[in-house]
Amino acid sequence: MSIEVGSKVQGKVTGITNFGAFVELPGGSTGLVHISEVADSYVKDVNDHLKVGDQIEVKVISEKDGKTALSIKKAIDRPEGQTSSYSQRPARQGRDDRNSKNFRSKSNFKPKESFEDKMSKFLKTSEENLYNLKRSTETKRGGRGGRRG
Repeated sequence: MSIEVGSKVQGKVTGITNFGAFVELPGGSTGLVHISEVADSYVKDVNDHLKVGDQIEVKVISEKDGKTALSIKKAIDRPEGQTSSYSQRPARQGRDDRNSKNFRSKSNFKPKESFEDKMSKFLKTSEENLYNLKRSTETKRGGRGGRRG
């Protein structure tokens, strides 16, 4: 049985990996539901949403070189105008936000050094780095352009 792109079919989850789930389709063919196509919300682990042996409805997104791409979230019928959203995605770790103790409000924030100070420091270190690089390459070549004979 040939599976058409855009069609919705029932399938059985046959394998789960860290990047998605393999689904056996009618007719014995197999397709992959990528982790980004498992749910509307952020999916950290596919095992939180699917188990091997689950019967699921999937939509065929594409078929290329014998590989079938599937989507669970596109197979769900939604009212018009409603699209998928990643708004439930967890906040990234290690970033300051307004609720953090480390966040400084604008009234308390004072720059440590001016733009001119930062620029002069940058120019100084750049010149030092260029000088060291030039010295390093000259010694590797054998000095100041003289050939050994």
